[in-house]
Amino acid sequence: MKLFYIILGATPKGRNIEQHDVFFGIAENLKDLVPDMKDFWKEAEGKIHLDCHQEVKFADGYEVKIVEKTDQPSEKQLYFLNLGGYKKGFFEEFHEQHLMVGTSMGEIIKRAKATEFYATMGFEGAVSHVDDKHGVDIDDIFNVNDILPEKMKEKYSIILTKSDAEDQKNPMGLGYLKIDKIQ
Repeated sequence: MKLFYIILGATPKGRNIEQHDVFFGIAENLKDLVPDMKDFWKEAEGKIHLDCHQEVKFADGYEVKIVEKTDQPSEKQLYFLNLGGYKKGFFEEFHEQHLMVGTSMGEIIKRAKATEFYATMGFEGAVSHVDDKHGVDIDDIFNVNDILPEKMKEKYSIILTKSDAEDQKNPMGLGYLKIDKIQ
């Protein structure tokens, strides 16, 4: 089984512009996740597209493996971060996403604040941010295990192993892809 990280787009009824959300799922291939993605974003009524997706083989210097559910929690956990920030003269919020490995939310927040994006994407009155619920300024931060669909949480565990592999790139797809066209 494989871990997939997907950015979904849709314009649900009652919205004026395209909305986006992140979806993590475990399957043999992307097509197997179509019912789960539609269930995840019911308000889109199946009119969903993928803006980008990747099979997460590596994250932050660790190999990512999916195994049958184990009761032994890993010391290291996989976190998803969505950083938000601003540039003078641009009428929008910019975002940068990261997958980071750590032992606690506090450790990950500290590392997020050390990123180039966090340091450079803001100015007085419009600082880069993490999220108010964590007492810092980061848009969103989640333990990936916590945002998997319930049926996947019950069946699988994410195992992280430090890796010295030279090529730690994840297979990625970029560009508009209607959900019903996934092969």
